Amino acid sequence: MHFSIPDSQELGSSPTYTAYNIHINGSPHCVLRYKQLHSLNEQLRRHCVGVPLPPFPPKRLLPLTNGQLEARRSALEQYLQAVGQDNRLARSAHLQHFLQRAQLDTALAEGMVISDCEEQQLEVQVFTNPLSERILVSCSVQQNASALLKSVCQDLQLPEELMRFFCLFLVRRQRKSDELHLVRRLMDFESPYITRLHGDPCELLLRTCYWDSSRDAKLIGNKVALSLLYNQTVADVNREWVVICSPGEGRQLSSLQLQGRPREYMELVRQLPSYGCLQFDEAQVDYPEPNTMALVSIGNKELALRTARGAKIYETKFRVTRMRSWRVSVTHNALESRLPPTHLQLAFEYLIGKQTLRWITINSEQAMLMSVCLQAMVDELLQRGDSVGGGAHPGSDEEQERTPVTSSSSTPSSTCSTSTWASSSCSTSTAPTTPPVRFLPEDSAPRSKPRFATSRTFGAVFFRNDVDIGSRVANEAFEGIGDDDL
Repeated sequence: MHFSIPDSQELGSSPTYTAYNIHINGSPHCVLRYKQLHSLNEQLRRHCVGVPLPPFPPKRLLPLTNGQLEARRSALEQYLQAVGQDNRLARSAHLQHFLQRAQLDTALAEGMVISDCEEQQLEVQVFTNPLSERILVSCSVQQNASALLKSVCQDLQLPEELMRFFCLFLVRRQRKSDELHLVRRLMDFESPYITRLHGDPCELLLRTCYWDSSRDAKLIGNKVALSLLYNQTVADVNREWVVICSPGEGRQLSSLQLQGRPREYMELVRQLPSYGCLQFDEAQVDYPEPNTMALVSIGNKELALRTARGAKIYETKFRVTRMRSWRVSVTHNALESRLPPTHLQLAFEYLIGKQTLRWITINSEQAMLMSVCLQAMVDELLQRGDSVGGGAHPGSDEEQERTPVTSSSSTPSSTCSTSTWASSSCSTSTAPTTPPVRFLPEDSAPRSKPRFATSRTFGAVFFRNDVDIGSRVANEAFEGIGDDDL
């Protein structure tokens, strides 16, 4: 959970009071006074016994100067960031309820909703076919993401025990291409109806929410779940989120789709290395060199960058178990904090080789979603007790036949494969000290460069798993790595 307080505002009259604009995961969430945040701190102190709380800025008897107000804003931001980075506090029911109520109260005060009992209808896109269709779902403005998800699943007649494998995403369609742009996953501390008002013209999309593809087996046994999973996968293949390694595989998948054989289609597509990955928009990265444009994908315990070097397309994979830490930096427009952040950056500290760590940065408006995805993968690894990451899993690159590789001159520690679409190979390098790099079809090459607005203020949001207060995130899945993984 990523908190920031880009600025404050003076509200009320005779006397006025200072209110802080709270952003969560890069989006405006609520406006709160100091005393409300102090009340939250006291609630957490009472109910989260045994969990150390970060220091809360003290009360002051005399009116604050401008300098003191800025110091308090900064201290409150650091406090919320520390709370959001401790999973025991972030997942507390008391914090979730406080944030949900704060969002509703802010919406009422600003006239976005008329009453907290107001009933509305929301359109949700579901993959009942590869193009998806919109269904209308009745909801209360008080309902959080899980409550709305339950209503959607009931309308689709999806068994309740399978609901946990799905979630709701906030998405935006690109005007020119009509392609889906993932904004972020909806969480239980927010009302989907109110959140959508902030993100207009955003839409809601139902998708699977897990990273371990072996969980597909739990969905394939149910007709409704299989249909949702199959149509979502066909859509991902059509938009090239799932990369088809050879023309032969493409023809097989098309044939199975035409024959209406979803189970066989899923068996084949699950063998592709990029299956189960979320595809992000083109971003500016500093690997292998500064100002490189890349397509980013996350999945299969990896973050992948697809870049063009000359006439060839490379894919570099960074394993999540070799990320020692990561952070998200947010630049807000100081003139209007309600506008989207002007610059978002994800940076992760990666174990390139023995005793060699390097920070890799990705400049993207989807940086928050990338960070949440990385954390979700780490959580799954820890839950399964698979944090070491040793051994190949079905469909991984280690299980595929490899072709000879040649060293890349641009980065001495990197290697790349010589396979292309024509050779019908998706092989990758086995070099032990670096992420593998491979060629991909040329039509996947990034073609444009983003332009970033001039920043006004800067707030760094550090995402962490440990509990001590520090400047970097400690990835718990990193701790189990051994020499064999290098």
